Amino acid sequence: MLRVLVVLPMYGGSLPVGRYAANGLREAGCLVEEFESPDFHGAFNGLKNLRVGPERLDALQNSFLQVVSQAVLAKAEAFAPDLVLCLAQAPLSRVALRKLRKDNIPTAMWFVEDCRLFTYWRAFAPYYDIFAVIQKDSLLSELADIGVEHALYLPLAADPAFHKPLDLTPAEKREFGSRLSFMGAGYPNRKKAFLRLLGQDMKIWGTEWEDAPALSHMVQRKGARISPEDTVRIYNAAEINLNLHSGLHGLVTGGDFVNPRTFELAACGAFQLVDERTLMPELFAEDELARFTDLEDMLEKIAWYGERPDERAAMAGRARARVLAEHTYARRMGQLLDFARERFPGMGSRKQQAWPENMPEDTRRDLSALLRDLALPGNAGFDDVIAALREKSGTLSDVEAALLFLDEWKKLYSR
Repeated sequence: MLRVLVVLPMYGGSLPVGRYAANGLREAGCLVEEFESPDFHGAFNGLKNLRVGPERLDALQNSFLQVVSQAVLAKAEAFAPDLVLCLAQAPLSRVALRKLRKDNIPTAMWFVEDCRLFTYWRAFAPYYDIFAVIQKDSLLSELADIGVEHALYLPLAADPAFHKPLDLTPAEKREFGSRLSFMGAGYPNRKKAFLRLLGQDMKIWGTEWEDAPALSHMVQRKGARISPEDTVRIYNAAEINLNLHSGLHGLVTGGDFVNPRTFELAACGAFQLVDERTLMPELFAEDELARFTDLEDMLEKIAWYGERPDERAAMAGRARARVLAEHTYARRMGQLLDFARERFPGMGSRKQQAWPENMPEDTRRDLSALLRDLALPGNAGFDDVIAALREKSGTLSDVEAALLFLDEWKKLYSR
């Protein structure tokens, strides 16, 4: 059974992606532990309140991140993972990455960011054993040029257990419903495009819309951050979900990567109108997503699909079927693990103590119940069970306490 330590970012859009990836790894049969970087976010932000100079603040923040990196190493020492998976902006230093490599623990980064906007990947990519990205072509070539031997194109996805159709209450429909809806940050291209929608029944959800006063009456909850749970309600409540990828300059960027919103909306069975992307055709068929190529095209298709609810429902249904078949996090994590096993053949080959074959029937039933409670597969070994128990909180059952006592006794006896 493969053990994977998932190092989450402290905050931001890649944080929920990290949690969905961890769930996908569990579905793929892995024993997963999440390093909760968000627990450190408050202290990290607290450094900004010291009112010190920028150079001193930068030094303090770097020192703080080194401490968090040491905490990741301590977690890895306790959990003994076969793979450490980091999400974009995970607080893991180059020193820590070198230590993991020295200890023969493979590391992987899933860089779920636009490489053109967030360029810090160049400084860190060579220190990861596997570098997975949501873009292709020139990025994969650039990674090879800086010494990354194992790069993988791995698009984003959805978690069908979370991103799904909902039966909304009348109150939820009133709060979240509208003819047009957009969920996301206020990038310049979006602010400019939505000025053409003034006067329409539209709600905007998300942060960074403060400097767009003309849109303020559309922005909900005063621009507060929206939880993933409410995001799913928003997707389900709107007639037309606008999905305009972020951009600093052109209204429709014609970029390559496909954002997580595309897959999440589709998994919810929600209708979306999305800007065309160069990587979109290999992910969705033309009759599965309604697309636009420029601002005028977006306005025309809002009018067209606004009058055709049956066509919207049919298209949304086909998109949902595509996601369930091909674009889940469990499938993506399976692709990542296959890639890792090919390049690190010995990964996950540790020997474990087998359970006795002549185990009494009542003990076997207790063990099966314990494996279910710990969300472990039936083939989990003794060491896997102990690792899961050590991460568990709350009161131990008699069986759990006995197994932990046995593990301590084994350690003492072996010494």
